[in-house]
Amino acid sequence: MKYKRILLKLSGEALMGDRQYGIDNDRLKDYAAEIKKAVDKGCEIAIVIGGGNIFRGLAGAAKGMDRVQGDYMGMLATVINGMALQGALEDAGIITRLQSAIEMDKVAEPFIKRKAVRHLEKGRVVIFGAGTGNPYFTTDTAATLRAIEIDADVILKGTRVDGIYDSDPEKNADAVKFNSLSFEEVFEKDLKVMDMTAFTLSHENKLPIIVFDMNKAGNLERLIEGENIGTLVNVS
Repeated sequence: MKYKRILLKLSGEALMGDRQYGIDNDRLKDYAAEIKKAVDKGCEIAIVIGGGNIFRGLAGAAKGMDRVQGDYMGMLATVINGMALQGALEDAGIITRLQSAIEMDKVAEPFIKRKAVRHLEKGRVVIFGAGTGNPYFTTDTAATLRAIEIDADVILKGTRVDGIYDSDPEKNADAVKFNSLSFEEVFEKDLKVMDMTAFTLSHENKLPIIVFDMNKAGNLERLIEGENIGTLVNVS
C-alpha cells in the first residue's frame, strides 16, 4: 500500500444520496462497503464527516441566528452523521470508535490523540465528530487538524466529482481537470479545495491532499494502493 494511515473527509451532503436532506441508508451501506475493502487491505482509517445534510451554522447565521449557536448545532449534526456511519460500518463487520470533540459520553468517547492512534493500530476505524469543538472552524479544518495529530499519510477528500477542475465541472462542460497541483499553484489559481484555514494547515505541515470521486466503486481501495485517481495536491 502507498498509504498506510489515511484521514478520509466526507461531506454531510454526500450522505444524502438523491434525497434533499437527511441520510440515505443505501449511500451509507455503499460507503461502508468501500471502507471495508480498504480496511481489509490493512489500511488504518480515520474519518471526519460534515453536517451540511442536517444543519449549517453559516446558513443559520445568514437567517439571523447567532453564529456561535449555529456552529455548535452544526457540530452536533456531525455526531449524528458519525453515529449513522458507525452503525453502517459495524453492520459490515468493521470495529469502530466514535470520538467527539464535545464531551457526550453516552454516545462517543472524548477525543484523545493517543487513544485514537491506539485504536487505529488495532485496526479499528475511528470517526471524529463535533469538528474541532470550537465555533468558526469548518469540518475541513477539523479533518486537517486530526490528520496532523494522528500522523496520517494523506487526506483523502471524497466528493461527487473526480478531482479538482479550473471551474465547476457540473456547470461548465469545458472545465479542465488537474491531475496534480502544488499548494502554491492552488493559491495562485484561487482553486477551492478546502477552506483557507484547512488548506494552510496542510501546506505548513506538508500533508498531501487527494480530491477524488467517493461514489465510484473501488476508488478508495485503488487510491491507497497508489493508483493515480483524482487530483493530488502536494508540496512542489
